[in-house]
Amino acid sequence: MMEPGVMAAQHIRQVLLFFAFLGGSSVLSETWSYSVAEEMETGSSIANIIKDMGVGDLAERGARVIFDDYQPYLRLELETGNLVLNKKLDREELCGTSEPCILHFQVLLENPFQFLQGELLVEDINDHPPTFLEKLIFLNISEGATPGTSFQMDNAQDLDVGMNGVQNYTISPTTYFYLKLKDGGKGRKYPELVLDEPLDREKEPSVSLILTAMDGGSLPRTATAPIQVVVVDVNDNAPEFERMLYEIQVPENSPMDSLVIKVSATDLDMGMNGEISYSFSHVSRDVRKTFKIHPISGEVHLKSFLNFEVTQSYTINVQAVDGGGLSGKSVIIVQVIDVNDNRPEIVFTSLMSPIPENSSSEMVVAVFRVRDQDAGDNGRMLCSIQDNLPFLLKPTFKNFYTLVTENPLDRESKAEYNITITVTDTGTPKLSTQHTLTVQVSDVNDNAPTFTQTSYTLFVQENNSPALHIGAISATDSDSGSNAHITYSLLPTHDPQLALPLLISINADNGQLFALRALDYEALQTFEFRVGVTDQGSPTLNSQALVRVQVLDTNDNAPFVLYPLQNASAPCTEMLPRAAESGYLVTKVVAVDRDSGQNAWLSFQLLKATEPGLFSVWAHNGEVRTSRLLSERDAPKHRLLLMVKDNGDPPRSVSVTLHVLLVDGFSQPYLPLPEVAHEPAQDEDVVALYLVIALTSVSSLFLLSVLLFVGARMCKRAREAMGGCSVPEGHFPGHLMDFSGTGTLSQSYQYEVCLTGVSDTKDFWFLKSVSPNNEVMPCVEENSTSVNDFGYD
Repeated sequence: MMEPGVMAAQHIRQVLLFFAFLGGSSVLSETWSYSVAEEMETGSSIANIIKDMGVGDLAERGARVIFDDYQPYLRLELETGNLVLNKKLDREELCGTSEPCILHFQVLLENPFQFLQGELLVEDINDHPPTFLEKLIFLNISEGATPGTSFQMDNAQDLDVGMNGVQNYTISPTTYFYLKLKDGGKGRKYPELVLDEPLDREKEPSVSLILTAMDGGSLPRTATAPIQVVVVDVNDNAPEFERMLYEIQVPENSPMDSLVIKVSATDLDMGMNGEISYSFSHVSRDVRKTFKIHPISGEVHLKSFLNFEVTQSYTINVQAVDGGGLSGKSVIIVQVIDVNDNRPEIVFTSLMSPIPENSSSEMVVAVFRVRDQDAGDNGRMLCSIQDNLPFLLKPTFKNFYTLVTENPLDRESKAEYNITITVTDTGTPKLSTQHTLTVQVSDVNDNAPTFTQTSYTLFVQENNSPALHIGAISATDSDSGSNAHITYSLLPTHDPQLALPLLISINADNGQLFALRALDYEALQTFEFRVGVTDQGSPTLNSQALVRVQVLDTNDNAPFVLYPLQNASAPCTEMLPRAAESGYLVTKVVAVDRDSGQNAWLSFQLLKATEPGLFSVWAHNGEVRTSRLLSERDAPKHRLLLMVKDNGDPPRSVSVTLHVLLVDGFSQPYLPLPEVAHEPAQDEDVVALYLVIALTSVSSLFLLSVLLFVGARMCKRAREAMGGCSVPEGHFPGHLMDFSGTGTLSQSYQYEVCLTGVSDTKDFWFLKSVSPNNEVMPCVEENSTSVNDFGYD
């Protein structure tokens, strides 16, 4: 772990602190610096971000460490906040010869969204010894070389940097040479062999030396290379290049073995001393791996492909050596030209799907970073998504973007979005990368169930079978899942007389309605109730609808005769004066039917009569009238059989028996007995005769009293209005008949009768009928026999 003093020296604090609020995220510009020695064991603790950066709840906030090259060099322990090594670091592999070796990283906190910047300095250790690229160093030195002349040699290579790199060279003791170190820049030192005393080829044609390279580590590492110095004849002219500096630009997509440049040098000497050989001098391993030079032509060719993203420029030292060992030097600077050969990259660090449809605006859906390894316009990027989407892209920090919602979403409108993120550079030609995200919208219960109709009308035939399916209601819910699972129910009714649970049941799953028992139209023609539908969301939502049930009538009731009564102990006998004219009203059959509509339309029909042709029945009102004048030959008693039939399908009917006695007047003391169906014994005939005479007498007296009383009342009213009616004095009952019921006579009728004394025809008037609600019905005129026929003067 880094010591406090070292950390304080390396802790970079910037004055400016800025915040970028994008979807609730923030980025701190302060950078925390840490250092670690290469090859440190895996799991070693580097720092504690809770103490250093002042953040907590790392697990809840979704903290993570992201390096620029997305390699997991460090691991964050969420419980303790310690940054520990995830693997051993090799500085030479990470940074090569670059110094310092700094790895930049960010600490990403998702909730709330925040960036913290950090950098890790990988310190070099002396883990590599110096090496010489050439196993044997040959030097051709003219014997005419003057003392103080220096001869360059290839330097040793060391992968370590700084003090751990090559710091010193030594040679084995000799009287001819000594070693001189030359600074090559960037901390590099090159050895030069300096002639100390003149050479004498005749005495010593060659000199062997040992060159030792030593680095500056705490435990220095060394490398040796033998030097073979060959003494040649005098060569007083060194080769000279046309230019001391060559500058060339080469596109990075140049093919293998393509010509980079051709250098040229000249030598004024002749023979072997004028023959020039070209070679690299003091170049790095990368140069030797990338370029090659032809020793005769001086052409420099590519040995491997260039990559601008790895190396942007090369410095190549070339030398021209003549046959006498003299050399000239020049420098080639190769600038690698970037081409747009790298597509932008998209790396996602966070994605949330599904998202609830009631999410607030600018909710962070995804966090990602874009990168293009090209430079300039080729590395400048534009990030976009499709139009007409409720999402926005917002830049945050160092090519980080957040995908946020623009407006609240509605799952019922669209439950899934395919978002294509397109990153395009501005190079030529333009390169782009696309990545498609599928973001699903989760449902919330924001839609109440809706009935297909606000009200339903159902029709049911009466006398239905129990548990009969009478119809169905239907509702829909645009939500999904349990939020759309609906349940039907009957709502309580406010009518205390309607026992709805005993009449109707509903299937809670599909809304089908059933009649629990048989319905009777005559008891209940129509009824209403409300049904409800509820979903299973949280909170639950519901709605209501009105259901109206109309019971349809069937012809299940036969007509019922109100008059004449058919179940009386004695048959009802109607009296007909013999002086009655044709069309005289004998009686009226009154019947009702509990059904309705055409099932209650009644018609009357004469089935059988003692004397056909004497009587007729009006089919629509049941009035029995005479069809002709009576004669002396007509029998005194008649039996009529009538049928009352409704208009249902199938029709229902009932028969009515009427007994009619022909009398000379209502005051006649003797009336013959009506005809009976069976001939009784002679004693029974006598008793029946007496009973008929008694009943006829009583009925005549009663009818006379009623007529007189009614006539008195009517004339009294007429005098008040017109003064035109007179009746004999006396008090009579005011009501002749009073029928109550439904059907053909749906109200109670009161008939008031008066005898006019002015008319010559002595008409018999049915003046009016008075309903219970005091509506006066039109007066019906019936021609009758004279008053004298009823026994009055």
